[in-house]
Amino acid sequence: MADLRPDWLDVSQWQTMAPPTPGQIHAAIHADSPGIAELAVLLSPEAAPLVEEMARKAQILARRHFGRTTMLYVPLYLSNYCTGGCAYCGFASDRDLPRQRLELDQVEKELSALRRMGFAEVLLLTGERHPEADLDYVLECVRLAAARFPNVTVEMFPLPTEEYERLCAAGCTGVTIYQETYDPAVYECMHRWGPKSDYLQRLEAPERVLAAGMRTCGIGALLGLASPLEDALSLYLHARRLQQTHWRAGVSVSFPRIRPQEGGFQPPFPVDEAFLAQLIFAFRIVLPRTHLVLSTREGVRFRDGMAGLGVTKMSAASLTTVGGYSESESESSGQFDVSDHRSVEEICTMLRGKGLEPVFKNWDSVYR
Repeated sequence: MADLRPDWLDVSQWQTMAPPTPGQIHAAIHADSPGIAELAVLLSPEAAPLVEEMARKAQILARRHFGRTTMLYVPLYLSNYCTGGCAYCGFASDRDLPRQRLELDQVEKELSALRRMGFAEVLLLTGERHPEADLDYVLECVRLAAARFPNVTVEMFPLPTEEYERLCAAGCTGVTIYQETYDPAVYECMHRWGPKSDYLQRLEAPERVLAAGMRTCGIGALLGLASPLEDALSLYLHARRLQQTHWRAGVSVSFPRIRPQEGGFQPPFPVDEAFLAQLIFAFRIVLPRTHLVLSTREGVRFRDGMAGLGVTKMSAASLTTVGGYSESESESSGQFDVSDHRSVEEICTMLRGKGLEPVFKNWDSVYR
């Protein structure tokens, strides 16, 4: 297939550079204005022995720009209906699982339960556009959430700019949309059918999100689908492009790894914790003012170790089933397995034990 990547996403020269020397790695860690050249150095195998030096620099930068705070949010799955054929997803339309969506009265119960848990930011999630969970349904759910939470974000199917504007008007403050992989050939293979198989439509969605007036946009690559180095370099270029074009908005970056899910997909490029830590430290060094997000996909030990060392935002008490936070348990299967099952109180205790302050909101709904 033709390479669909635009010119600004070309990372070929950084994938084939010569192995850096220890002096070059040290210079990249402490560069005044690091960019993609430094990121490529910091992600090299040769930089792995200097990961502790990277961690110290990442911690200094995180404290300089975010203080000793860690923002907390919670995901709420509204529906597991999906028309997509993503090979790696437990909600793909060929999975044999009970399909359901939360009715609006159930959404209200789930939101009330999350508010009682102390959260002030909720992330609403759906599968690809489906008659059972279309834009009108999501808009109603956003309105219900915006009446209770100062920060309401969504992770859903890509939309045209005018539909993102409707989300804004309903009270949505941000959108998370992962490219999954920036390699067009791998992207085509992994997205077997459905609207998500359109590589460019998804790649350009964050631009439309911010053009519509959203306050924030979260991006990420699903680590394990393609070359981790290529996807990481591409993710950096994507974040910088959004920050330069929409400098008044906030851009956050996530590093999800493939987890066990319905369908049993195995990642062709597995990423271990050592490289994931190196990746997070490197991104903090080259994107010092950007929120870096770590979800409950990762285990307790790793999340505890990353808190305050580059990561500035975490999910807590997460479920990947449809609903399940209120008194009635969800009957659906999860999109993927969660690794960190601790309660909000336990996460807060861990953070405070590390000298960090858990933050549940950072601005009021009046500013929407």
